[in-house]
Amino acid sequence: MTSVMNASTTVTVENMARDAKKAAREVSCLSTEQKNNVLLRMADALIDQQGYIREENEKDLVAGREKGLSSAMLDRLALSDKVMQSMIAGLKEIAALADPVGEIAEMVKRPNGLMIGKMRIPLGVIGMIYESRPNVTVDAAALCLKAGNSVLLRGGSEAIHSNLALAKVLQQALEAENINGTAIQVIPVTDREAINALLTFEEYVDLIIPRGGEGLIRFVAENSRIPVLKHYKGVCHIFVDRDADLEMADSIVMNAKVQRPGVCNSLETLLVHEGIAQEFLPKAAATLGGAGVELRGCPETKAILPDIPEAKESDWGAEFLDLICECFHPLQ
Repeated sequence: MTSVMNASTTVTVENMARDAKKAAREVSCLSTEQKNNVLLRMADALIDQQGYIREENEKDLVAGREKGLSSAMLDRLALSDKVMQSMIAGLKEIAALADPVGEIAEMVKRPNGLMIGKMRIPLGVIGMIYESRPNVTVDAAALCLKAGNSVLLRGGSEAIHSNLALAKVLQQALEAENINGTAIQVIPVTDREAINALLTFEEYVDLIIPRGGEGLIRFVAENSRIPVLKHYKGVCHIFVDRDADLEMADSIVMNAKVQRPGVCNSLETLLVHEGIAQEFLPKAAATLGGAGVELRGCPETKAILPDIPEAKESDWGAEFLDLICECFHPLQ
């Protein structure tokens, strides 16, 4: 049974990759006006189809609660009013960007009079592998389309209904503009074998971009036959210098940590210049503590904030993605 399932998954992904390759050739020839028109149509479609998208997203949220996903993971999964508006605004912003295709840079004249430069061209088929956040489906699809590429999207199993719904809406917008709908596809298989299969089709896929936890990214980098654009940890730091406006710094730190702690660009480590640590750390601790943030500190920080636990060695490079952990570290 396993071998049959694996074979079926491989065939499914291969067919999608082949269709994406064909679509990439068509998308690469679209004019700027055509790409912008379809991006704006997609924005309108998200507005019109919000009810349908929310219904599918709720299926994922219900399943996530039943599986015991953390509040941070559920927050990343939810297509709230704010997230929907952000996706819609993002499509419009991408439409307003200059078209990168055909841009020429670094033009130089050789001694023989020949002019040589670099021209931006589409890459072809982009494979995006990501976790949790279904808004990535729209962001990635829009950016790839603007750059003249088709995209194969493989989101996390916890967001499968949301991702398929979003892809359906985007594909309908493509087809309404007489553009090949397979330029944007979400792989409908939640089995890990779908990732394994995708990483082998170098004849169809030109670049893999993994977005998620370090484990996922290392797995992709180690198993892909296709070039991989990667990062590992999203451990974000803020440094408050001795000359900083402390009211502003306190507000920035609060926003960076508390607004959406479950996303990869949330604050994890706070570095404070020793010249203002005595004044700033109690202020920041009161603000963050009032929002439910657990603070952990180095020995120098604990001398100022004796009630917080001491940070472990493993904390300094950790991606907490939650309110329960926060690192303070006065810079020496």
